[in-house]
Amino acid sequence: STRNCPWKMNQLPPKSPLASPVSEGTNSRLEALDNLSMDSFWLEVENIKQSAEAEQEECSLADVKTQEEGEAEAEWLQDAGLSDLLGDPASDKDNLVLLSTLTKTQAAAVQRRLDTYSRSRRRKNKHPVRDVRDIFAVGGSEETAAEKEESSPDPLWHNLRTSNTQRKTQDYSCTVRNPGKEEVFNMDVAYSEQAAVLLKGSFLSESRKLKDGNALTRFKIPKGRLGVTRIGDLSAQDMKKIPTLALIELTALCDILGFELKRNKAAKLKTTEKRLFGVPLNTLLENDQKLLPNTKVPLLLQALLSCLEKRGLETEGILRVSGSQTRIKSLEQKLERDFYSGLFRWDEVHQNDVSGLLKRFIRELPAPLLTAEYLPAFAAVQNIPDLKQRLQALNLLILILPEPNRNTLKALLEFLSKVVARENNNKMNLWNVSTVMAPNLFMHKGLPNKIPEGKEKQLAEGAADVVRMMIHYQDLLWTVSSFLVAQVRKLNESNSKRYQFCDKRIKNLLRKIHADKDKVEKNQGEPSKLVKVHASLLLKDSLEVHLNNATRVADVLRQFQKNLCQNGWNIVNTVNLLKCNNSMDCTNLLLYEVGGNIGEHCLDPDTYLLDLYHINPHAEWIIKQNPSYPRMF
Repeated sequence: STRNCPWKMNQLPPKSPLASPVSEGTNSRLEALDNLSMDSFWLEVENIKQSAEAEQEECSLADVKTQEEGEAEAEWLQDAGLSDLLGDPASDKDNLVLLSTLTKTQAAAVQRRLDTYSRSRRRKNKHPVRDVRDIFAVGGSEETAAEKEESSPDPLWHNLRTSNTQRKTQDYSCTVRNPGKEEVFNMDVAYSEQAAVLLKGSFLSESRKLKDGNALTRFKIPKGRLGVTRIGDLSAQDMKKIPTLALIELTALCDILGFELKRNKAAKLKTTEKRLFGVPLNTLLENDQKLLPNTKVPLLLQALLSCLEKRGLETEGILRVSGSQTRIKSLEQKLERDFYSGLFRWDEVHQNDVSGLLKRFIRELPAPLLTAEYLPAFAAVQNIPDLKQRLQALNLLILILPEPNRNTLKALLEFLSKVVARENNNKMNLWNVSTVMAPNLFMHKGLPNKIPEGKEKQLAEGAADVVRMMIHYQDLLWTVSSFLVAQVRKLNESNSKRYQFCDKRIKNLLRKIHADKDKVEKNQGEPSKLVKVHASLLLKDSLEVHLNNATRVADVLRQFQKNLCQNGWNIVNTVNLLKCNNSMDCTNLLLYEVGGNIGEHCLDPDTYLLDLYHINPHAEWIIKQNPSYPRMF
């Protein structure tokens, strides 16, 4: 029956007709365990309901309003950094910089939204929106995008639109994935481009009823010559460019797969007099950073997780067994009063009450941890038939999240992984943990959408499955795809080449000089190169390194270690570098790529430096100590 709860699960789209088939040979015992796990899901829902009813709380987030035609597209273009395409011709160069980095499928996604917005503007008798092809000087008339397509369509847009129309009737041939098998997860090519190729063939799917974590497909990210980039490896300056690119790529991927990317309109949050619970993440972090600079995860959440890790990981039914609502409410009040003064006694709190406080902290956030705007998109991931494509969509959604939300989510998922690792003692396997945490992440009092009649089990299992993927594949999800890093480099290169001269002859001359220089460098195809590596915080001298096709970052760090210990270099600071036997710890050193077409990039130890030099010859390479904070934070 329909479960009446004041905090409704955010409504998910109906199950896609392309959804993967369920294995007919599923063991009945596994099905019984699945049903038991879903009982835990609904028990958690009832606990949330009782907590809300006891306090008779009002929504702290404004109800989401239905957007008129064209509003969603306009908001999308603004979030994608293309608001100037809505009619302002003043910043063509800004648009060109971003548009020039897009792949074929990404550009098509932009054009579709421009076309929709253009049609809505025409219906309202307003000036038509500018067309991407106008900026690229494709055609000189003032026809609208739709009219151009009908009269003399450009091959790029026409072919993509044709394939998009054909996609609606595409017959997916599906084979069941082999559980536990390792597969390659390609991050070098844009996901949407990969999906476009897969439309011509077949894809793999896995049985959704196999809830055993050991049966999940293992994915391996192949390390190219440039290594792998994690979220914490890029500078804040470069990471600001990633959400825009990830949004465009996610939209292009959904377009190819035939799924609508639904986003809620961002709502204004109501203020609260509390200092901990019900406080926006940004406000929490601002307050915490006054006490502890560079704090990336709220101190209260760190304290809750630390308490549970020390005394709760072995507790049977941790997270599932609910503590006393009365005690939890009393503890919340004590925390509001004593947490920042350091007077709160964690050793006197029962572990089930601490887990209740943890879930309450997540639910009480004024906006969902997955954000009100993208919660529907996270929920809709379950409708993508292919596991690998579901993970691609989740990876992009993680990159789109604001930094405070992403860091907080990572801290939570790392803790949940530790709970799963102790399942022999606490009886909480991956699916158990996922079903308990799903209501706390996907239900929010500020999003009072009703669950459709008869869809309760499907939506609940889908939400739990998304949480399961985030826990199990978090290392993969917190990786920045190589194609996105390449687009960031292109953006930086384009921004650095903005001409400051008015004389076209000078600009053309400079362009020719740069082109000739690049051509010479490429034609030389240097098999080796002598470069300098700096370590100004550690040494007054620089290290000369002879690069060849086999030189990796790890080799340079070992060479640095060897010279530092044997040659008696003038050491500026050896604190935290020396082991107890006075030998140098190479694992405490990192090599950074700084400048050129990147802000700052912590390099993978398996990066081949000669390849990197050819991509970014104007960068400096600097050795630094590994920061004490975990790199993902």
